[in-house]
Amino acid sequence: MRLLFINPNSTVAMTESIAETARAATPEHEVLGWTNHAGPPAIQGPADGEAAVVGVLGLLAQAKAQDVDCIVIACFDDTGLAEIRAATHCPVIGIGQAAFHMAALLGHRFSVVTTLPISVPVIEENIASYGFGGICARVRPSNLPVLEVEEAAPPAMARLAEELAFAEAEDGISAVVLGCAGMAALVPQLSKGTQLVLIDGVAAAARLALPLAQMAGRV
Repeated sequence: MRLLFINPNSTVAMTESIAETARAATPEHEVLGWTNHAGPPAIQGPADGEAAVVGVLGLLAQAKAQDVDCIVIACFDDTGLAEIRAATHCPVIGIGQAAFHMAALLGHRFSVVTTLPISVPVIEENIASYGFGGICARVRPSNLPVLEVEEAAPPAMARLAEELAFAEAEDGISAVVLGCAGMAALVPQLSKGTQLVLIDGVAAAARLALPLAQMAGRV
């Protein structure tokens, strides 16, 4: 199977990290990682998301030409998911959508730990529209910008660990969904400081892509 992760933002280092995580999750498949060079450097709130959609749509002809079997939108806001799904030739899933489904399939009540407060309403709306409001306790901003999370410097890691501890103590949950593609590579380190199950949308999407492609007759 040929699986394409499209990073809606223009930060190439994040694309590379996303693709590496996806390859580790599904080493049996070919994983492509593409960057939307027309997008903002990070997607933080609805305005950035709207600015990224045109560039992502512009990549779909190339995706069809390369005959990819499934496309993953590698932004936790699931940026442009409906528009992209309507315009392309194969199944499309967002990493936020994949993470919520994975939490539900594993039987978890969960909270989300994300980046800035501006992202919280978008994520809450997605959770409600996907039907997961009953098993999501809370969306928690860490007050860290996306690129600061992706850099994973010690202060950022400490802040994320602190928010995970608050979630574990206060939310009555068994899992946390990590609400940023930049957190994908941080799961091993963050898992050391918590008893919660950490669900990363990049790995979740990589593992859910095959049944989606099979159901669509792509593989």
